[in-house]
Amino acid sequence: MTVPKGKAMRNKILVVSLGCSKNLVDSERLMKMLESVGLESIAADDSGEAEKEFLESDPATTRRHVVVNTCGFIGDAKEESINEILRWSALRTSGTIEGLYVMGCLSQRYAEVLPGEIPEVDRWYGKTDWPALAVDLARRHPASAPYDRVITTPRHHAYLKIAEGCDRMCAFCAIPLITGRYRSRSEQEILEEVRILVGRGVREFNVIAQDLTSYGRDLPGRQPRIASLVRAISEIEGVEWIRLHYAYPNEFPLDLLDVMAERPNVCRYLDIALQHISDPVLANMRRHITGEETRRLLAEIRRRVPGIHLRTTLMVGFPGEGEKEFQELLDFVREQHFERLGAFAYCEEDDTYAARHLTDNVPPEVKAERLDRLMSLQEEISAEIQEAKVGSTLTVVIDREEADRYVGRSEYDSPEVDPEVLVAKTRPLSPGDRLRVRVDAAYPFELEATPL
Repeated sequence: MTVPKGKAMRNKILVVSLGCSKNLVDSERLMKMLESVGLESIAADDSGEAEKEFLESDPATTRRHVVVNTCGFIGDAKEESINEILRWSALRTSGTIEGLYVMGCLSQRYAEVLPGEIPEVDRWYGKTDWPALAVDLARRHPASAPYDRVITTPRHHAYLKIAEGCDRMCAFCAIPLITGRYRSRSEQEILEEVRILVGRGVREFNVIAQDLTSYGRDLPGRQPRIASLVRAISEIEGVEWIRLHYAYPNEFPLDLLDVMAERPNVCRYLDIALQHISDPVLANMRRHITGEETRRLLAEIRRRVPGIHLRTTLMVGFPGEGEKEFQELLDFVREQHFERLGAFAYCEEDDTYAARHLTDNVPPEVKAERLDRLMSLQEEISAEIQEAKVGSTLTVVIDREEADRYVGRSEYDSPEVDPEVLVAKTRPLSPGDRLRVRVDAAYPFELEATPL
């Protein structure tokens, strides 16, 4: 192809991030590295507009490359990643794009297999060596700090990853096989990242890790440091909301609750994956906690942080779960009235303890039926919890504007996964604005409100 006279070819990279928010942080870091070596990058979005813009760029002046950041956690996620790679592989073969690169969990886990199965991919990177991608594309090293990144979420909120890896080795989970042992980032580096992001307009930080509550156990002193880290983040001027994700119930650091209760900018919200309540199932899962210990912990959390909203994740159909154990799980959900709850059916993952030592003996149709029953129950509970908020006032941050309303969230609502607050257009508002609203109506997964 001949380049028009006076024009130089430029490289443009579309970054497709699949899976969890931890992957999104890696994609944002990659984009900053690409930017620092003079390469233009654009993040794919749910609307498809970014991809459309990317594909419509002039091939006479633009070399188009695609990076797919994959997820390899469960079967559905792996299938989504493979399908996305294959979709871009076809465009690589046709010459629509000039380069295709894959990184992340899936390529880390199946590094020996995937290159032979999908030869259209120019190069594969894992979960830790992906920074080399910027070097390979630009032939020079990035000048950005290793934790600096481009924010692809609305500019007023961002995810803050404080660690990588996991030491828990639950029977069903492949994450430790993919990411390796737990590795805490230094507090100094995390706080510096927060200050940089505050300087760019970020006010809300969703703190994430595979296991948030183990932060610091691998650092000198071998003690959990999550409470002191959250306290330090809360003291940075400009930080208005801190929300905590992916706590582990066993060996939960109770001093974290004191920080949550004391600091007004630490949201009364905790994402803590419990998986089950039946002792035999918990033992099979290798969760190292009993049902009674779980109940005591939840009671202590609610006692010490009044008004807290708990998000949990549960699993149905794990080996050893009969109808009795599943009924116990349903009773537990009724009893606890979780404000936020997600669930999934067990899917056997290669090389995990469960795959090697347990028989996946719950039929798929039974798993599906149990999942439906569980989520139907939770929808009823969510409706009750939401209805109780009618007439109350909440502080809401606006995320976006739609034709007939603004859409925001309260401190009890994490982006992407939790209910939203639909705010009436009684006065002009912009994304990032905070205001008090009165709740006028409630639905299982939405509230309607009027600005005060």
